[in-house]
Amino acid sequence: MTPTELAPKFFIAAVVILLTCRLVVLAVGRFGQPPVVGEMIAGVVLGPSLFGLLAPDASDAVFPPELKPVLYVVGQIGLVALMFHAGYEFRAHAGRGLAGTAVAVSAAGVVIPLLLGVGLTFVSHGHVDIFVDGVSVWVTAAFVGVALAITAFPMLARIITERGLAGTRHGSLSLASGATDDAAAWLMLAGVLSVASEKTGPVVKAVGGSLLFIAVLFLLGRRLLAWIVTRPGLSEETRLLFTVAVLFCGAWFTDIIQLYAVFGAFCVGLAMPRHEASERMVRRVQGVTQVVFVPMFFTYSGLNTRFDVFSDPAVMTFGAACVLLASLGKFGGCWAAAKACGEPGPVAVRVGALMNARGLMQLIALNIGLSEGIVGDELFAALVLVALVTTVMTVPVLSWLDRRDARSRAAGEPSGTAEEAVPTVG
Repeated sequence: MTPTELAPKFFIAAVVILLTCRLVVLAVGRFGQPPVVGEMIAGVVLGPSLFGLLAPDASDAVFPPELKPVLYVVGQIGLVALMFHAGYEFRAHAGRGLAGTAVAVSAAGVVIPLLLGVGLTFVSHGHVDIFVDGVSVWVTAAFVGVALAITAFPMLARIITERGLAGTRHGSLSLASGATDDAAAWLMLAGVLSVASEKTGPVVKAVGGSLLFIAVLFLLGRRLLAWIVTRPGLSEETRLLFTVAVLFCGAWFTDIIQLYAVFGAFCVGLAMPRHEASERMVRRVQGVTQVVFVPMFFTYSGLNTRFDVFSDPAVMTFGAACVLLASLGKFGGCWAAAKACGEPGPVAVRVGALMNARGLMQLIALNIGLSEGIVGDELFAALVLVALVTTVMTVPVLSWLDRRDARSRAAGEPSGTAEEAVPTVG
């Protein structure tokens, strides 16, 4: 398909994607779910599991195979803008006194689900058709473990912001833990890819490149961003242009070292100075990209998801076990670690609920695994199920906890109330 043939295909597909996402977002919003949940569901709806099943000819016409790389690239622009905003918000709301607890929570939230995922995969070997020919069982097990260990930091940031939790103890602790969690997960993913390729190059490049990137960004990049934001005489358009140039450079570098564009975008957001002009730049970068480009990524993921694989009872059982162990490991592990560090019960349980959401970041990891040939359709669908279920359950669990604490206050109970749950930082 030539570029002139592909362009009209892209535009009509974009219309279908944006309208479908908006309708699903409005529908799930009635149940208190954030927009990202609707976008995830819309992506699955537009894939072979529903649209492709009910109207295969129409699906092939709207989403020809040649269009998928275009959707991936356009979706990456949305992800970069989203992570840029997440990094900026994290710096704004991270309070002092969180480091030790955040590291403990993050470590528990990574190690426990990782071990559970590895164990489940080995138990399933020979019984469930989730393994790709030529890929070591150890590689598959490690990938499943990493996928269960991921926290959806961008979605976590959106939930915290939308629910007004940014200044609370559990909100700030979850942001700090989620950022640490995902940085560790990307490094582990680089290690899995290195083992899969039987080369040490990727993990060495990822670790060494990340250290170089962070050093350059915070020694030089931060000064450059401050100059862009505060330099007298620069027009708003010029400030925006330079900011996006730095952002895309960060995304480019972390992509080529296989830490992926989202990590670089998050770090650039962290490096942005706190300034009124910075607020405007971040809002302008996020505005259109959030509405137009992020849904493209969810649709790209949905086109790779085939839930008909669950017609195999063994695959369905494996998917359900993944959901259960992922929730027990992440929710339970983070809750226990927060409690062990002296956090009040209501804070600890909310941290566990927030950290359990996987959503966007797990989908990114799954697509990387699919493109590298270490994940097949069955495993992809099972882990997409984990992303959907753990993401959808986050807001209802938080709402239930709020109602429970409200009843406790109304009953005059002296402890375990919401006052403990939402102490502000600093």
